[in-house]
Formats: sequence, structure tokens, C-alpha cells
Amino acid sequence: MQEMPDSATQRRLEIRFLGSGSEYFRIWIVNLLLTLVTAGLYWPFAKARRLRYFYGNTEVDGHALAFHGDPWRMFRGFLLMVALGGVYAVASHATAWSGLIALAAAYALWPALWRSSMRFRMGQTSWRGLRFRFEGGLKDAYLALAPLYLPVLVMVALPLALGLDPKTMEEGGVDKALVNQYLIGTGLCTALLLLLTPWCLSLIKRYQHQGYALAQERCDFNVRTRSWYWLSAKALGLVLLIMAAAGGVLFLLVSQIGGGEATKFLAAAAFMGVFYALLFVVLMPFWVVRQHNLVWGGTHSPSLQFSSTLPLGRYLGLTLKNTLLTVITLGLYRPFAAVAASRMRLESVSLAMSGDIETWVTQQSTQQDAAAADFAGDFFGIDMGL
Repeated sequence: MQEMPDSATQRRLEIRFLGSGSEYFRIWIVNLLLTLVTAGLYWPFAKARRLRYFYGNTEVDGHALAFHGDPWRMFRGFLLMVALGGVYAVASHATAWSGLIALAAAYALWPALWRSSMRFRMGQTSWRGLRFRFEGGLKDAYLALAPLYLPVLVMVALPLALGLDPKTMEEGGVDKALVNQYLIGTGLCTALLLLLTPWCLSLIKRYQHQGYALAQERCDFNVRTRSWYWLSAKALGLVLLIMAAAGGVLFLLVSQIGGGEATKFLAAAAFMGVFYALLFVVLMPFWVVRQHNLVWGGTHSPSLQFSSTLPLGRYLGLTLKNTLLTVITLGLYRPFAAVAASRMRLESVSLAMSGDIETWVTQQSTQQDAAAADFAGDFFGIDMGL
């Protein structure tokens, strides 16, 4: 593990976000209209414009980041992803086995595409003329996603292994013993998937953050797997509390209004409405804040130390405000909400550096530029935002 920078010789690099909702609204509305008019084909160009805006308005130590991605390269990657999705859709409607083979092929490609997207994103990002890099290996990308692969593939293959036809299952013309075996197998796989998810999150974030590099610096990541299990346990407890709150609303409605089919429908709708609303405005902000602080608090390099103090209460309030205004304005407040949330997240991160940043800039070599160009052109310019 790399040593953290000596706190006695550190200086703080201020991170600021200078974007405004009104500026981003003009970009957002044009992107939205062009994406709709082109039936989604403009999406990579819209993403490139969005990234340029957010990166260009993010300053570190008084110098803005820059995104150099060519939207046409991103468009080729977008077409590849659409083609893969189309192949799976066609194969899954042909026969069950062809659908399974197509899914297995997509699973086999996904870690390579994921790594490629990070190489592209980092290679196309710069600060003070220095290109970032992503140096995570291909083998490690597969290992990071491996814990989730087995239970998902088993769940998909289980009906075929038992000789069950999905259409026949829907019609009820299947041996109940086989259906019970299928339900038991699916339940066990789901339980295993839930159990392995925190471990996989740990592996994913470790792979991502240990691959980030700038100049001679490469990051390390020192968050333990048990921290992810503890965070997941808290999130699960919060889900149970949200279910209890929604159940309380359901009980009050039924007790006040009485029985009847209309009442049952109203009560069920109220339960689902309260449950999903609380998931969105309480659980999601909780997860974002805790994960944000955990991840950036554990990221460092020989000369850099990150930390994050994103406040839960303020972020909950901001999420509630953004949600209400977005609903009231029928979605038009969305760009203002995105800018406000990005500002709070970015400016909660502190960055301390030991040494002299000017040394990094003056030591920039053609070898680094060539490496950055190699990363930037990797795999058609796919960017999946991961």
C-alpha cells in the first residue's frame, strides 16, 4: 500500500464548482430536444456537452478541469452498445437458449467495456495541461465483477436446467414440483446475490480508485470490505423503517375509510406512493452521502490525500427541495437541481497535497501524452458513466 502524504507538509487545494442553473438550463433543454427529435441518437453528443460544462466549471486550486472527448467517438461506442442490446433482444425472443447465450456473451464483454469506458473518460480529462489516466488491468476488471456473475447466471439458466418454458409457466401448465424447485433456487440465488453485493461494491470501488493516475501519482484505496457491509446494513435498516412508515399510512387509511375494493386500491396506491417517495428522498440521499464520504475519505496517493464531509442533513433537504420543484415544474427544474447537487458534492471534498504541483507540470513528458492519447482512443470511445 502507498504511503499517505505527511500532514505536516501538506497544503490544501480548494475545489469549487462555478456552474449555474440558468447556464446549464440552456444546454440541457437543447440536449433534451435534440435527443427527442433524433430518437436518442443525439445522446452521446448531449453527454459530451454536459461533461464539458460540468468539468469546465469545476476548479481545483484555481484551475478548471477540461473534457476533451470527441462526441463522434462516443457515438460509435453508443451504436455498439445499442447493437449489443438489439442482439440480446432478438435472441431472447427466438429461443430460450439463444437468449441465454446472448446474455452470457454480454456478461463476457461487460468488464472489458467497463474498463474501456474508464480509460476513455480519464484519458479525455485534464487539469493544468496534465491528462489523467486509468491504469486498472483487464483481469482485475473481471475479478471485481465476478462475485455477482455466478448467482445471476444461475438464476437465468435455472429454468432451462429444469426444463421449464416461461410461456408454459405463465399458463400454469407446469409440474408444481419443478416450479417449487425453481422458486427455491431463485430464492437462494437472490439471497446469495444480496449477501455478495457489498463485497462486490468494495471490489468495484477499489478497482476504480486504485486505477486513477495523474502525472507520477497513482491512487490507492484503503476502505475495508466490512465498511461496505456496515453501510449496506444501515441502508437495509432504513428500508425497513420506510416500509414501516408506509405501512402506518396504509393502516390509517384502512382504519379511517373502512373496507371495500375501492378502499383497498386506494390504500395500496398510498402505500406504494409513500414507500417509493421515501426511498427517493431519504434512502437515496443517505446512500449517496455515506458512500461519497466513505470512498473519497479512503482515496489517496503518495502526494495527495482526499477527504469528504458531505452533510447528510443538508443533502436530504436539498434532495427534497429539488424533488418538489422538479415535480411542480414538470421536470424543468431538473438542470437547476443537477447543478445544486453537484456543487454540494464537489465542494464537500477536500484535497491536501504535499510537494510542489509546478514540478508535475514542468515534468510533463511526451511519454505521458502518448499514454493519454492511447487511453483516450480506447475501444471506440465508449463511456458508460461508471
